Amino acid sequence: MVRLDEVRAGEVLAAPPAADDAGLAFIGRIRTPWVSRLETPRLGRPDGPECTLEIFEPWRPALRGIEAYARIEVLFWMHLSRRDLVIQSPANDGRGHGTFALRSPARPNPIGTTIATLVRVEPERLIVRGLDCIDGTPLLDLKPERSLFTPIAPEQPGDRQTFRP
Repeated sequence: MVRLDEVRAGEVLAAPPAADDAGLAFIGRIRTPWVSRLETPRLGRPDGPECTLEIFEPWRPALRGIEAYARIEVLFWMHLSRRDLVIQSPANDGRGHGTFALRSPARPNPIGTTIATLVRVEPERLIVRGLDCIDGTPLLDLKPERSLFTPIAPEQPGDRQTFRP
């Protein structure tokens, strides 16, 4: 069950260091039907409700060409999330899991990601399906889904190399 601020058995808190300004700029705001974490789905679904990605000026021209992609990666700032849990017990059973081994919104830097299906492009917004965030969530960035993206720039050294451990 989703919780707001309680600390469960087996969970460990950390006192985060003072934040350095990373220079992040919100490019827009996300509009969804959910106003609380208690009602927001834990995972976005491709058949979920239509949601809106409102794009702020001066970022609207950056949408040019995005209609070529069926799916986009949406990065957002989970502004209502705790940032102090290092061990979490999502099943509330006392068994702890490290935050970096979970997709929980409670993280040191609460950046959310999801792959959304692009429904349509409008001059100031995108209509998508597949989101899992609260209405009003700040939008950080948009990218074509990696599997659909082909670089436009000429090939560079290392582009065709494969990694061998």
